[in-house]
Amino acid sequence: MSLRKIVIAFPFVGDDLGGSHISATSLIAGLDRAKFEPIVVLHKGGMVLEEHFKAHGLPVTFAPDVTVLSRSDGGNTPARLAAALRFPRTTARLARFLSDHKVDVVHTNDGQMHATWALAARLSGAKLVWHHRGAPKAWGVNVMAPLLANHIVTVSNFVEPANPITPVRHKITVLHSPFEHPSVLPDREACRRRFIEELQLRPDTRFVGYVGTLVERKRPLRFVEAVHAFLERHPDFPLAGLVFGASVINLPPLEGAIRKRAEELGISDRIHLMGFRSPVAPCIGALDALLVTAINEPFGRTLIEAMLLATPVIATDHGGNPEAIEDGATGYLVEAERPEAFVAPLEKLLFDRREWTRISGSARQHALVKYGSRAHIDGISAPYETLLAGKAVHDHRLQQVALPDNPAKGA
Repeated sequence: MSLRKIVIAFPFVGDDLGGSHISATSLIAGLDRAKFEPIVVLHKGGMVLEEHFKAHGLPVTFAPDVTVLSRSDGGNTPARLAAALRFPRTTARLARFLSDHKVDVVHTNDGQMHATWALAARLSGAKLVWHHRGAPKAWGVNVMAPLLANHIVTVSNFVEPANPITPVRHKITVLHSPFEHPSVLPDREACRRRFIEELQLRPDTRFVGYVGTLVERKRPLRFVEAVHAFLERHPDFPLAGLVFGASVINLPPLEGAIRKRAEELGISDRIHLMGFRSPVAPCIGALDALLVTAINEPFGRTLIEAMLLATPVIATDHGGNPEAIEDGATGYLVEAERPEAFVAPLEKLLFDRREWTRISGSARQHALVKYGSRAHIDGISAPYETLLAGKAVHDHRLQQVALPDNPAKGA
């Protein structure tokens, strides 16, 4: 019997690029090609995600022209009804696509892809790996995943399904996202000077930053308020807040709300919207501290990236953040939804260089030991192989070859 590689489809929409895509890229690129054959499937081409995958040497395949279940249709009854009416056809076409490509495992990585591909995966005979990076009470991971997923991967203990309709403990793996260890650290002073020159700020300006997509859950307005709280106590200190990131397609843009809040607080000259930047290391390297104001953060990539780059982190004591930071040792944890809570640890970092050095050094060493790509890749590979252990993965082309017990047609 000739065995073939396990074929794994990774479907994505294609119109945005975030932490989940970066994590998935690391996984796909690192899979053992002697065992696995990954297929990157995009619904939309010519956009940021296709460019990203190609830049990493990963070819893409395009999905059939079907309706992707959209996160923007939540309150739009006509749109939801139209999507529901098209869903049977969508599912049938995707199931056929999976069969045609001899896909053994479908690995979904976000809510739209879970909803769009889950049933098609099962109807095609493929196994479904549901990678959950969202809220623990999300409908999909508590209803759809228990019924349809063969295996559930969560990025932290915090985001495990809160109220699954059927038991899922037997098919859950908790795996933190993969991180590449930087070979060299950025020149912090050069990074800082770059943004001082770009923004035409005074030479002694110090930076704190928000790094991530601009979505309500990440609380970018709380970042503005945290900077304001510090400046209320230290009005003459040359502190500026840099907001790196952009709003998400199909969700309300927040750039205007950030500007408005800064104006209301009288700190418009201290808050700078920097947009999406890549690579992110020089941005994080310019910061004296990364402020993570989010709630229900599953397990933020930026937080770990900052630790690996020796940039101290002050994060809300909420969601998956406590799984990543030991308060007072590898960073600081503060009460969520209280911007003023960021002031005390920020004072320690800005006014005591020894404390800054202690926190940044211990955070980096901790992250280097605990977070790496190899452990993540091995941890994901194991369920792939386990799910297919009871099913021979044959080369389908053998069906066309004359064998003693399987004569070719027309022989």
